[in-house]
Amino acid sequence: MKEYSHLPDSEFVIMQIVWSQSAPISKLQVAALAEPQRGWKPQTVYSLLNRLVEKGFLDSEKKGKERYYTSLVSQEKYLNEETGRFLKTVHRNSLSGLMNALFADNKLNEEDLYELEQWLKKQCTERK
Repeated sequence: MKEYSHLPDSEFVIMQIVWSQSAPISKLQVAALAEPQRGWKPQTVYSLLNRLVEKGFLDSEKKGKERYYTSLVSQEKYLNEETGRFLKTVHRNSLSGLMNALFADNKLNEEDLYELEQWLKKQCTERK
């Protein structure tokens, strides 16, 4: 399984736009969606798209005068890898360390705790 590199915030924003749209998406569409969020000029967006192609996150295809992009990495796969990296580097692979950080200063509300409880019950049931 190929491991994907960590994306800087700017490239992650572009990937979120691509993931949120039906593929393929044109560079003009990406630029139009990024502009209100970040105020980026189209050339900035095009540079970020090119970087993501070089890194293997996007495929690029020219149709007529327009270039279209398709994600080669699912959002779920990337987020799973990022979460694993975060757990490893920040919490030294300690799930209890992560949980302590989440519970510190009451960062989790009752709904969050309920969702976590339901998820844990499901995981335990599926492992039996």
